[in-house]
Amino acid sequence: MKKQERLNSNIRPDQLVLEFFDRVWHPPHELEAIDELMTEDYTITTGGVKIKGRDKFKDWVGVFQKSLIDAKTENVDIFFDEHKNKVVSRWVCSGKNNGLFGLSPDQRFISFTGIAIWKVDGNRLAECWVERSSYELYRMLIDGTKEAKFV
Repeated sequence: MKKQERLNSNIRPDQLVLEFFDRVWHPPHELEAIDELMTEDYTITTGGVKIKGRDKFKDWVGVFQKSLIDAKTENVDIFFDEHKNKVVSRWVCSGKNNGLFGLSPDQRFISFTGIAIWKVDGNRLAECWVERSSYELYRMLIDGTKEAKFV
């Protein structure tokens, strides 16, 4: 969807997230789509780390995508609140390990799950909170364990 169409339309908030997944998290990884889909002061909190600003977010995505070759995020479930200003998505991200967690870039195909909550403002994504199965992914990469015991 073109930027002008989005800003002038009554787009559903889940469509913004799905477009983000499609354009940014599927090849050819259109990082410039972040300028269209996110507010300038977009903030994401992921793994307890807050990244503030659209440009810093683009940099973070670019680095992440270099560590996960052919990165792809597929939506599993998505819904939004009655005010249309919050979206929740469960997803699966996959690709080839190219040095995640500073580990050896062995090019193994990996996948991990996550959940994100987005705040929507003026037909743009304004903020996001992400939790992902990083611990389980790390364990799988270091010792091949698919089922990591947390407790």
